[in-house]
Amino acid sequence: MTSTDPDSASSRRVVVTGMGWVTPMGHDIDSVWRRLMNSESGMGAITRFDARTFPTTFAAQVKDYDISRFVRDASVHATAGLNSQFALGAACQAWTQSGLGNYSALNKKRVGLYLGAGEGVVDFENYAASNIAGFDEATRTIDGVKWADFAHKAMNRMCEVEQEPNMPLAHLAREFGARGPALNCLTACAASTQAIGEAFSLIQRGDADVMISGGTHTMIHVLGVTGFNRLTALSTSKGDPTKASRPFDKTRDGFVMGEGSGMIILESLEHALARGATPLAEVAGYGSSADAFRITDIQPEGRGGAASMGVALKQAGIDPNARRADGRAAIDYISAHGTGTKENDSIETRGVKRVFGEHAKDIPMSSIKGMMGHLIAAAGAVEFITCVLAIREGMLPPTINYGTPDPDLDLDYVPNHARAAKVDICLSNSFGFGGQNDTLVVKRFV
Repeated sequence: MTSTDPDSASSRRVVVTGMGWVTPMGHDIDSVWRRLMNSESGMGAITRFDARTFPTTFAAQVKDYDISRFVRDASVHATAGLNSQFALGAACQAWTQSGLGNYSALNKKRVGLYLGAGEGVVDFENYAASNIAGFDEATRTIDGVKWADFAHKAMNRMCEVEQEPNMPLAHLAREFGARGPALNCLTACAASTQAIGEAFSLIQRGDADVMISGGTHTMIHVLGVTGFNRLTALSTSKGDPTKASRPFDKTRDGFVMGEGSGMIILESLEHALARGATPLAEVAGYGSSADAFRITDIQPEGRGGAASMGVALKQAGIDPNARRADGRAAIDYISAHGTGTKENDSIETRGVKRVFGEHAKDIPMSSIKGMMGHLIAAAGAVEFITCVLAIREGMLPPTINYGTPDPDLDLDYVPNHARAAKVDICLSNSFGFGGQNDTLVVKRFV
């Protein structure tokens, strides 16, 4: 079987060979994983702008990040917005772990990218917001300076370009010389899960041998926080920000905005083994569906999420209602979307029950958003990485701040503390505004 044989494409196995992330809890795999295992939190007061008059004054910000630690030449990416900077750091970690940089026979035309990357806000954040008060419409001046002069001096010509959601893709392609398929999706909070699923499909059908995939996003700015406050999606809890995100808890009142990036390297198994790589895990299934319901509301019975889970499990050859030979349920762990909003957590629970029936209560399900915040377009990729780590380490990340059980939510949410477990198969869910549902199945490579 060759990597370009169309008759063999449907049987191509796809493995993970590298991972990296930039998160509110740190910028490397091992230290962030330790913090997750210790039930720590990355929440704190918003410092990027003055949020004292906002209903929500806290977020999970990336701290002490220096892009020059990761890229070959930071000057090449001097115009990059935060979303691109986060993506570069995460992808460089994944690329290094994969060992592809040392593989002299790598065909860059067979290396592609598929991201779930959110829009940038460079000029709004750094220029317009700080100068609009001095703008005089009659004279077209800002604090007495002509608009054209102001634009020439203060507005880098690349700021408009860097707002586009495909810019992280462009920066990554340049950094790694990737000349294969290059695609980006922006399906709200499901984006990076969808991106990984579509990258997986590209390799399966023989269109690429290697895909750099994942997501990146930041919405911790005036417009982003205002918008989600208006949607009543953000927590407005008072007091300790580290207690604000409470997925599946009865007192939950919304999510906490996070930011960052998660990136993985996917390869066909044939390609990975040919160069002597050690697979970290195998992607076994991908499912996608639409609620076909209201734009900002989830279909109440969870039919959309149940559909994406069902398709992913079927593709992976897993019967959700079957027991394995050792008596375990069909899968070992569900990385929940688990935002901490009233509707999402209830409906996701219903969706899991629709799929797994009487076995649902035997499957641990947790949300790291209580610790990490909600990374929006990047959330699914970061949560996929936690599934790979759960398999590697035999540990399940907890749902922290779980203190008051909701009688309508009666599954095993791994409350408050990490748990040792035998983990061979995980399911990762992401659901986005507009009714977008995406699910991945990842399993131990054997």
